[in-house]
This record gives sequence, C-alpha cells and structure tokens, in this order.
Amino acid sequence: MSDRYTVISSDCHAGASIDTYREYLDPALRDDFDAWRGEYANPFRDLQGGSRARNWDNERRIRELADDGVVAEVVFPNTVPPFFPTGALVARPPATRDEYDHRWAGLRAHNRWLADFCGEHAVRRAGIAQVFLNDIDDAIAEAIWAHEHGLRGGILLPTVPDDTDIAPLYAPDYDPLWQVCAERGIVVNMHSGSGHPAYGSYPAADLMWLVETSWYAHRPLWQVIMSGVFERHPNLKFVLTESGCSWVPSTLRMLDGFHMQMQYGRVGELNFQDATPLPLKPSDYFNRNVWMGVSFPGAREGAALRKVGIDKVMWGNDYPHHEGSYPFSLASMQLAFPDTTDAELRQMLSANAAKVYGFDVDALAPFGDACGPTMEQIHTPLESIPKGATSPAFFAM
Repeated sequence: MSDRYTVISSDCHAGASIDTYREYLDPALRDDFDAWRGEYANPFRDLQGGSRARNWDNERRIRELADDGVVAEVVFPNTVPPFFPTGALVARPPATRDEYDHRWAGLRAHNRWLADFCGEHAVRRAGIAQVFLNDIDDAIAEAIWAHEHGLRGGILLPTVPDDTDIAPLYAPDYDPLWQVCAERGIVVNMHSGSGHPAYGSYPAADLMWLVETSWYAHRPLWQVIMSGVFERHPNLKFVLTESGCSWVPSTLRMLDGFHMQMQYGRVGELNFQDATPLPLKPSDYFNRNVWMGVSFPGAREGAALRKVGIDKVMWGNDYPHHEGSYPFSLASMQLAFPDTTDAELRQMLSANAAKVYGFDVDALAPFGDACGPTMEQIHTPLESIPKGATSPAFFAM
C-alpha cells in the first residue's frame, strides 16, 4: 500500500459557461434564453475573470486539484443555470408556473452538460444532478435520467423554505421519490445555502442569511429521521454536505432523548399517545443511512470526528469556492487531523466517498501515488496560517 493517500473531495463545484448552456436547452427556449442572457449580471467572484474557467476547463481543473493533493471529486453545481436569478444553491424556489418551467429547463440543461463533463473523466468524477421539489413526478423522472446517464453522485435537493407552498421534507408526499432512489441506489444530497425565508431588503438581510444558514443546512437531518423516512426506506443513502459535523453528536443526543420520552406517550405538554415511535433510535438511523460531506474542516470539526463516526465523514475542499481550502488543503488537514491513524485517514479521505458514490479506489491509486499527501505531511504541525488563505478552516474557533 502506498504511503500517499488517494484523496477524493466530497465537495467540489462545476458548471458550464453561460453560453455553453444554450446548446443544451430545448431549441424552442433559445430566444427566451437570449433575452435572459442579455440582462444577466454575474453575481459571484469565482465566476468572474480568468478564474471562472475553473468550472469547466478540464486540464486546468485536474491540474489545480492535483496540486492540492486531490485526484477525484464529487461535483455539485456552481455556475448560474439559464433563467435563474442567481446560483441554484442559493436561489429561492420558483414562485410561478412560468418561472418553474423555465428554471426547470435550465436545471436540465445543466444536468445534461454535467453528464458530458463527468463522462470525460468518469473514473475521477461523480456528478450530482439538480432537481426541484415543486413537482415530484419531474424530480423522479430526472433522478432516473441521471442514474441512467452516469451521474453516480445522485441528486441534489433544495432545502424547502417554510414560506412557500412546497411540501416540507418530512411530508409523506416524497415517499415515491425516496423509494425510487432507494431501489436504484441513487444518493440523495443536501448542500448548505438553501431553505432560508425571504429576508426582505433590510440593511441586515444578508447578515441574517449568513448567521442562520448553518441552521437551515442542519434542519433536513432531523426532518427526514424523525418523520420515519429511513424506517420506510432502509436502503436510502442521504448526505449532508458543507454543513460541518461538530453539531451532529449533540443533535443526535437531543433526538434520542425525545425518542425515549415519546415511549411514555408525552414530551412535556405534547401528547404522543397516538403516535407510534420509531422502532430504532434516531442515532441508529443516522449510523445506517446518513453521511456527512465535511468541507474544509478545521480544528473544531477535527475534534468531533470520532464522536460523529469516522465511517460517516467524507472530506471536501470546496474547490473552487473562495471559502474552500484550495490551494491550502494540506495545511487545513494539519489542523483537522493531527492525531488520526492511517486507517482513519484512508476512510475519511477516500474509502467513505468511494462507498457512497461508487469511486474505484484501485483505479484512482496511480493518481494518488503521484500527488496525494502522506501521513507524515498531515501530522506535521502547522506553523502558521498560509498567506492568502481565506477558508474558515483556518479561522473558525
């Protein structure tokens, strides 16, 4: 076995250029696209200037990831799809039928581009298709399409805001989707950034989004566990990405405590006499069905890894985002993994992601031998924060 680690990033982002998406749209919508394109203003720093090509330039992307010690990636979306007001991860759900029809066409254009993009380096990429939850039949059809066209990363669900007419994740409406995903081995992914209410145009609106975004990213965990999704669909794989992991142990203790109290029919003033408690503890469902894509972990996340479960954690560098650990991922590993064993590192850096997303670690090994970090490097104490580092991995306490 090589002394270098084959590193898979469970959180990377990619997308086509705006004009490339045009070719993946239904021709009937291209005039509408041209009108939208004429008014489009790029909202993101990493999509501006020369750095934006990182999203679609194969050679540059592979080279820069290798320079960061990464040989394979789980690919979430990044560039703005056609007809969206902003990035798909943070955009509010479509509010009208026309908005839905156009944005749905934009998501499908992205998914088709992504299938081609990942297919060019299939061993090294697991692409994730986007779906909306406004129409369950559409979501199911797209999940099946993605599965049949090599997007083994599964599907990405938006977190549902409370102030919409879309059913919450704990509603039984989604059982047909869960069933299809469980039967076909389609991974269900959630990524931080969605699920917020409309904060309005107040001066503090963006600050409220920043402060509350982590809570909305955590919320799907208890919604699907406590509503019995994993009891009804025991083979479903569910991943929460870029939402940290240090909060998981205390949350599971809370859920297990509620579960225990429910056995007696009451929790405080709430009557659960008519409720049937789940046969397993919430933590049992987590251990069986849930994985955490822990992006740019620092010391705080590193301290929680064993409590969460080494077999539950998948490392990610969030390339090419400003908050990601690229190009200083080794330095961030030195902060997060100072006392980990060889077996633990191999699980978190590759084996867990390979299990969830179907990577062939043996096929990736030659790439890892060329650029992967060693345990000696990871266990070398970090002397100082790298100049130019912008990731919370280096600053979060």
